[in-house]
Amino acid sequence: MKLLRRVFPHPHLTILLTIVWVLLANAPSLNSVVFGLILGIVIPFITQPYWPDRPILRNWPMVVEYILVVLWDIVVANFTVARIILFKRDADRQPNWVCVPLELRSPEAITVLAGTITMTPGTVSCDLSAQGHNLLVHCLDAPDPDAVRDEIKHRYERRLKEIFE
Repeated sequence: MKLLRRVFPHPHLTILLTIVWVLLANAPSLNSVVFGLILGIVIPFITQPYWPDRPILRNWPMVVEYILVVLWDIVVANFTVARIILFKRDADRQPNWVCVPLELRSPEAITVLAGTITMTPGTVSCDLSAQGHNLLVHCLDAPDPDAVRDEIKHRYERRLKEIFE
């Protein structure tokens, strides 16, 4: 078991890198799979010292649910932003800064939350407090900043707590 852990220090990353390489190659062939597998073994092995405390995902079904929720929110937000840009006058737009108090303590979970907010059109994560207890988010149009804060906490942070903590 130790030999297997030594060769594959991050097995999920090995699989992910192999799949990404095969997809980038545009033609699944034996050569692209073998080279992807080589990359999937070498890159985690080289970067292993930078991952001393690897995060443990505690709830895999929740990971799948989180990915589906984020993908759905990205699609909906694209249409919302298009509607705001095309049909809402600049004077009627209400951009706002929203401070989201965080219950998350895991740096990986906070990073995933900040990345999710930034990937969703119309919002961007701008700053994290020094203690990591608050996340500052800018919204393209947020007439009710409290509703945005509550939605982020309910849709994303709650799920991330179940996944990481």
